[in-house]
Amino acid sequence: MSSEHRLGHRLGRRFGWLWGAYGTSALGTWLAFGAFPLIAIRVLHAGPAEVAALSSVGAAVGAAVAVPLGPWVEFRRKRPVLIAMDLVRFAALLTIPAAFALGRLTFLQLLLVSVVVAAADITFRAASGAYLKTLLPTEHLLVANSRFESTAWTTTIIGPPLGGAAIGLLGPVATVVADAVSYLLSALGIRATGGHEPPPERREAARMRAGDLLDGWRYILADATLRPLFFNTAVFNGLVMAAEPLLAVLMLGRLGFAPWQYGLVFAAPSIGGLLGSRLARPLATRFGQHQVLVVTGTLRALWPIGLAFVGPGTGGLLLVMGVELGLIFCCGVFNPVYATYRLERTATDRVTRTLSAWAVTTKASTSLLTAVWGVLGSLLGPRTAIGLAGALLLATPLLLPRRAAPLRSEPEPEAMPASNRA
Repeated sequence: MSSEHRLGHRLGRRFGWLWGAYGTSALGTWLAFGAFPLIAIRVLHAGPAEVAALSSVGAAVGAAVAVPLGPWVEFRRKRPVLIAMDLVRFAALLTIPAAFALGRLTFLQLLLVSVVVAAADITFRAASGAYLKTLLPTEHLLVANSRFESTAWTTTIIGPPLGGAAIGLLGPVATVVADAVSYLLSALGIRATGGHEPPPERREAARMRAGDLLDGWRYILADATLRPLFFNTAVFNGLVMAAEPLLAVLMLGRLGFAPWQYGLVFAAPSIGGLLGSRLARPLATRFGQHQVLVVTGTLRALWPIGLAFVGPGTGGLLLVMGVELGLIFCCGVFNPVYATYRLERTATDRVTRTLSAWAVTTKASTSLLTAVWGVLGSLLGPRTAIGLAGALLLATPLLLPRRAAPLRSEPEPEAMPASNRA
């Protein structure tokens, strides 16, 4: 029996249900990728400003709504919260096809749904990190995060093409239905995990105070290891995402690439993420988590500046595919190691607040930098703005942790009975 199979066996039935739930909802999300803008354009005849608001304003307001949810969730059992967030997303998304069928769909409804889904997504991610830490012992967290990462890249590869075909045959509203159903199935999968979840520590005060909203940020900024990683994530993700709309303008406009070619240069390199996520655990075992974190965190910052040199024709396509392949491969290794490193160094009673603050800041920085780079793209041109983002990304490795902090000494999750093992 291989070591990978034995590790999978030890992760148990409960993790298997959680993993399946994650894969189902991730596939639904990618099936519906781009559905909201298409509905806004084709059904509601929205203009560029309204379409941009769906992604930027919706995400930013959703992040603001999620701020008080982190401290609130911290002191509650995480499994019911995960199920509730899936059901909220299911119900919110279903209002779109319902309103469409009745002829009452509006842009305001699309915007409100995007806000609700963004807030529920942040809350779900924060609660799932805390739940995973109670579900598995520390030595299995990297294996679990590697599986989540490989699943994410697999659904990235297969989801958009299937979703695109479904949109062509049935329209964008149909993929929203598929996305909604995926959250319902995810909720059922999480419910099937069963088992005992340790009760969270009780709050000293009965009501949440205004100062509690900042607990996650206080914890991060006070930690010498989490603090640089926090800023590295916010800046790196923000700059990478800020350059994407400009690259679309450059490739689809001035360079004359077809939409299918633009989609191909991002879908095909996703295989690098799948490969990288499979190598994350062996590399961390051999070289240590901190070493892998620093090396891959540095290497991923070297690639994006190459996008400023994209040209027309086959050579331009190959250049973008090569840059994206290198970037995604490095991210595929980095992400599960980073997620595990962060979980291991966050106290169990602080995980939800910490991950919520992390996600809120990342979404906010991405929205802000995307807006700023939109202005820079108008003033300097898309190619120069892309190059500027790539040049700034070269400095992000300076924000990686310089030393490996010791792990926190905490009790491990209770051993599962043999009947619950996969």
